[in-house]
Amino acid sequence: MAEPIKPAPQGPGKGVFDIVSRIATVMVSIVESRVRLAVIELEEEKANIFQLLLMVGITLILTAFGLMSLLVVLFWAIDPAYRLTAIATTTGVLLLLAVILGAMTLAKAKRSTLLSLTRKQLDVDRALLEKDDEQ
Repeated sequence: MAEPIKPAPQGPGKGVFDIVSRIATVMVSIVESRVRLAVIELEEEKANIFQLLLMVGITLILTAFGLMSLLVVLFWAIDPAYRLTAIATTTGVLLLLAVILGAMTLAKAKRSTLLSLTRKQLDVDRALLEKDDEQ
């Protein structure tokens, strides 16, 4: 059975309605493509960051093992009478550096906020909207 043919809308508003409908469709498709692109880029960046963190972690572990081996060789080269003093001094210096670096890392982590400029701009926009609502 054939579908009934719908009559085309008529009247002075037909052209305007069609134009607005096309503009809305184009705008929605543009926004949709931008959002999809942003999601794809974020997923790629997430994968890249994970790979970089993994590589940095492995590098740090291998560096730590290399430095420990170097310290063992260094301690074997020191006279046995001074060996314990050298081990204690080296341990103290390394622990002090670790505490200082840890404190600096915590201070930097507390200072950095994700999307801080965007949040500030949103606060400005909200204040302007609330100001317009009051008037």
